[in-house]
Amino acid sequence: MRALVKNEAAPGLSLLDVPDPEVGINDVLIRVLKTGICGTDVHIHRWDAWAQATIPVPLVVGHEFVGEVVAVGENVNDFRPGELVSGEGHVVCGRCRNCMAGRRHLCANTSGVGVNRPGAFAEYISLPMTNVWHQRADVDLEVAAIFDPLGNAVHTALAHKTLGEDVLITGAGPIGLMATAVVRHAGARHIVVSDPNAFRLDLARTMGATVAVDPTATDLAAVAEDLGMDEGFDVGLEMSGNPAALRGMLGNMAHGGRIALLGIPSEEIAIDWNQVVFNMLTLKGIYGREMYETWYMMSVMLQSGLDVTPVLTHRFHYTEHEAAFDAAGGDRAAKVLLDWS
Repeated sequence: MRALVKNEAAPGLSLLDVPDPEVGINDVLIRVLKTGICGTDVHIHRWDAWAQATIPVPLVVGHEFVGEVVAVGENVNDFRPGELVSGEGHVVCGRCRNCMAGRRHLCANTSGVGVNRPGAFAEYISLPMTNVWHQRADVDLEVAAIFDPLGNAVHTALAHKTLGEDVLITGAGPIGLMATAVVRHAGARHIVVSDPNAFRLDLARTMGATVAVDPTATDLAAVAEDLGMDEGFDVGLEMSGNPAALRGMLGNMAHGGRIALLGIPSEEIAIDWNQVVFNMLTLKGIYGREMYETWYMMSVMLQSGLDVTPVLTHRFHYTEHEAAFDAAGGDRAAKVLLDWS
């Protein structure tokens, strides 16, 4: 099969012919139709310090996808050829305390699709049946391809109650943009999105932001005052990993405010812990998706009108992967798709 492979310890990816994946007795073989390029994939493509320390070479990369079931292992009885599916990118051990208690998203032995094990930027992928999610036949294929990052957005956005609340989102990357649509759908009152990228601020307004601002030019406290928020933001979603963004969020939260942290910093961040303690703030780290409550929430919110399609800004055939990664790493794109059909 054709696949995009990190074939050497250097920047870039190679489009190669590689063996078809094996299908174990508990596995599902899927023909990939569409994939999304994630920030993780951009790190791998650039071969930065994180990628060099993490990615085994050679490796088929990619983890956001939608596809069609081709074959199943002999122990699999709830998936059939022709069904439309996506896959959870975190393969867990199934035997640790958290897995045994049904808290699989907390497994300490997680293996990442396209990070530690063969990925989805290929014509076929094989996954354990416990990682395969049935998609409705009428689902938008492009949206189904990004259930993985949409799940990050949903997990973060719904980590704290947002109905009737004032929400600050720092970072208008694809996940921050989708989180904007999610909290709007979930009944937030005011949603303020903060990011220095003008293109993405426009997208944030399309996705439902009340106000979208460049934090280097606009004071968040002034925005809150203009919106009639007497005490600050009730809920914060930190999506950027930027030190200044986190500090700005902490300084503008209401007493008892709740923060969900998804952005991954590239360095240690010093904060004023007096703000956390005396304002009685709650900080919750978010990683991946809850298996599989987040997937259920995604499906039913799409059925009830959630629209994340504006985040899909670029589409390429997989043979145009270099142009696709150029777009994904630029400042005038959100979610970039590759077509494998």
